[in-house]
Amino acid sequence: MPRKTVVIGGGAAGLGAAGGIKAANPSAEVIVYTQFEDVAYSPCGIPYVHGGEIESFDKLILAGKQAYVDAGIDVHYETEVTAIDTAAKTVAVAGEGAVRYDRLVIATGFTYADPGVPGSDLDGLYYVKNIRRAAEWDKVIADTKRAVVVEASPLGVEMVTALAHRGIETHLIDPNPYPLAAMADPDIMAPVEESWRELGVHLHFNTTLEAFLGDGGRLRALKTSSGEIEAELAVVATHKTPNNRLASAAGIKLGSTGGIVVDDHMKTSAPDVWA
Repeated sequence: MPRKTVVIGGGAAGLGAAGGIKAANPSAEVIVYTQFEDVAYSPCGIPYVHGGEIESFDKLILAGKQAYVDAGIDVHYETEVTAIDTAAKTVAVAGEGAVRYDRLVIATGFTYADPGVPGSDLDGLYYVKNIRRAAEWDKVIADTKRAVVVEASPLGVEMVTALAHRGIETHLIDPNPYPLAAMADPDIMAPVEESWRELGVHLHFNTTLEAFLGDGGRLRALKTSSGEIEAELAVVATHKTPNNRLASAAGIKLGSTGGIVVDDHMKTSAPDVWA
């Protein structure tokens, strides 16, 4: 009987692993579970569609769904894995029950860090990740006059430029003195700031978010350490944190930053589990 590999996550890592397994052993049984409607696209490309540099969201998808069928990869869309049992070598799948595996690949990706401020449940807060939701948000952006990007993370940097290219009054708030402060030197980012100023972007560095303010459940403004900024849309681009819930609950070893600890072959602390 062919060995059965289950992959949790349909992003670049998950589909890359699935494709690699089939390339190495075409007879292998490979099942991919994803909570989303599509697989194998990068959220980092979404801002370029919003900004008009890429013509459509379809251009961000690596291959059509039939390509995975033809490759012998069984993708279960809009399906949630709720638990991992490394002793029984099963995963619990909503609507399917316990699914056995010989090998498991955890590719659950990231979540955005919780802003940790009041008003985080208001309508008008956009977390750039799901390509289908991005298409819906693009219609909101088309009617937006003023927007704020929260934090100059890599994706936040892209969204600042995208919104400015759409002719929207764009504000950026970031607690650091310059963009991408955790990963780049200020002289490297100086031309980026200059290009933003040329686009009319309002830059609020050394500024922390204190609350999202709303009326009738919708965003009205952002309260910051430097005062209020009125806005109809807030792009929440806080730093990415590992989506480690399943691994943590299964007792798989995590590192100091929350990522899953792996060896030089990407193997985790659990038998026959990679990440």
